[in-house]
Amino acid sequence: MNSIARSLATASGRCAKVTLQRTAHVRCSSIQHQSIPAMSLSLTGRMMSLKSVPTYRSMSDSAKSDGEGFGKVTFIGSGKMAESMITPIIKDGIMPADRVSIYDVSNKTMDRISKQHEGIHTSTSIPDAISDADLIVMAVKPQNCPTVYDEIRRAREMTRDASSGVHLKEEVCLLSVIAGKPISSYMNGTGLKKIARSMPNTPAQIGRGMTVWSCTGAVEADEKRKIKKVLSSFGKEIFVEDESFIDMSTSLSGSGPAYIFLLMEAMIDAGVHMGFSRDTASTLVHHTLLGSTLYAMETGEHPAVLRNSVTSPAGTTA
Repeated sequence: MNSIARSLATASGRCAKVTLQRTAHVRCSSIQHQSIPAMSLSLTGRMMSLKSVPTYRSMSDSAKSDGEGFGKVTFIGSGKMAESMITPIIKDGIMPADRVSIYDVSNKTMDRISKQHEGIHTSTSIPDAISDADLIVMAVKPQNCPTVYDEIRRAREMTRDASSGVHLKEEVCLLSVIAGKPISSYMNGTGLKKIARSMPNTPAQIGRGMTVWSCTGAVEADEKRKIKKVLSSFGKEIFVEDESFIDMSTSLSGSGPAYIFLLMEAMIDAGVHMGFSRDTASTLVHHTLLGSTLYAMETGEHPAVLRNSVTSPAGTTA
């Protein structure tokens, strides 16, 4: 077995082990794993033009004009995932910056985002941030959820006091982008009824995310449309009626990029071991994975059919 085959076989085995561990709770009729076949690279001398991949995907005009968005959106937490949402909803015209409010324990992070998007509001407390909001986006670490729950409940109590200056709307929607927290946690923790839970992945940071989401029955059709619009601003979204599919999707689209990066790492290292520079090996692997994915999506063929078309008998792959 040559060096690239050994590296890929190792990566394949590690991916399978992680995948099976993550999906042990999912009932499957059969699980079959095949090692990735040996591969060889040959340079034919043909010149190939590689176009750069855009790092920001703008929505189509039809998506932009699909009705009005929320009156006010508040982000609790302004880390990478929150920023990956804030940038497209403002740039795509879904929400003007002056109707977006953010709260974060880090003033430095809020200052950086406010400089990028003139007019966006920053707040010194969660009750102040979510006052009069139509959508609250929770984008904090899971361990910080209890603190946010307490602050949302405090905002509800402050709403009863007209002198507090805080008004939490009774019909406000809450959208979570936090992994591992079920809808029941948000309902019990905040007392709110309109909850949407989503599971985006890291490519959302460049507008190429894959998000699976669900919501409570209290979320009305127009509110679902608006939430869908927000989630589709940084990639593709799929709505599921059954929340359990969000947990299942964690091992595919949620954690999936890690498995792809593991394969990518193994292929690049194998290329370097064969004698390529790391830059050249990286370019070969990046565009091989990108082109193969786009090819599979465009043709609609089963992956086994596409694999067989490459692994021709007595060829260099099989």
